[in-house]
Amino acid sequence: MTFTDDTAGSLQAAVALANSALEPDTLTTVEALSSFYAEHEYSGGHRSDEAELQAVRSVRASLRELLTADRTTAVGLVNGILADATAVPRLVRHDRLDWHIHAIDDEAPLAERVMVETAMAMIDVIRADEHNRLDICAADDCDGLVLDLSRNRSRRYCSTSCGNREAVAAYRARQKA
Repeated sequence: MTFTDDTAGSLQAAVALANSALEPDTLTTVEALSSFYAEHEYSGGHRSDEAELQAVRSVRASLRELLTADRTTAVGLVNGILADATAVPRLVRHDRLDWHIHAIDDEAPLAERVMVETAMAMIDVIRADEHNRLDICAADDCDGLVLDLSRNRSRRYCSTSCGNREAVAAYRARQKA
């Protein structure tokens, strides 16, 4: 299953944001939030202040819950997020993206837009029964989320550093034996 660009982008942003809460926390400054906002190409407003930072930080646990939920639980979470935001789907085209669906006003608070855009992306995951694309990092000492968009479904680690650390550990174990 290949997801559309907006779905893949929303899922990548949600995983990055959820993983930012792991130690060390990488979302502690307004500048870090601005970098996240720019990197993940959110449309709409960005206040770039402490209140917005705290609001975005506060949704990370909810994102993690949604992204790690089983299919049935995810349906309830998605429906709740969309109902709470009074989401109204509409087609939009902006930046490098062709027509796609937005379900919240571009000027809504960033934290709310993150949740709604993630919920909309999860609709595609749920409908395609592709929950196996989301997992927890295979590294023994990591709880990071992994989004596997590869064709052969081979991604096991949340980052290159986790994969490298596990490969080195396996190499050392082989050498020791």
